[in-house]
Amino acid sequence: MPPKPLVYLAGAIEHAPDGGEGWRRALIPHLRDELSCDVYDPTADEAQWLTEEERANFRRWKTEDFSRFQRAIRKVIAKDLSILERASLVVCLWDDHVRRGGGTHGEMTLAHVWGKPVHLVLGMPVAEVSSWILGCATEVHADFDSLRRRLAALRPGL
Repeated sequence: MPPKPLVYLAGAIEHAPDGGEGWRRALIPHLRDELSCDVYDPTADEAQWLTEEERANFRRWKTEDFSRFQRAIRKVIAKDLSILERASLVVCLWDDHVRRGGGTHGEMTLAHVWGKPVHLVLGMPVAEVSSWILGCATEVHADFDSLRRRLAALRPGL
């Protein structure tokens, strides 16, 4: 039996009001149960790669102890990018919250460079989305229903 495709869920975490969990939690059952995909959700995974102290303090360290902050966030970056490199495809929600961060921009660029299919879901009008990000996208979807229909049509190979 071939391995399941791995879907990487990219989008705002740091500046999203719900930490980026809402849309991911809503989409994961569809990807896992209906499309038989493995899913990497970075919002659920951070705790595995940071110590208890790092989890409790790294956002505060951003302004109070920069060297400790960098050590902690670089663990997260390294782990996320190692999983992105193994991913079969990327689903990214692009909305107002993501524009304040940097990680998703980098993930989209690397996914494009590495030849990963990138399915961009718009949380804003397309005219407001960075041209760079649109250039990294393989397909652009107006909403999650459109994405679900497209991925179902692409399955089993995605």
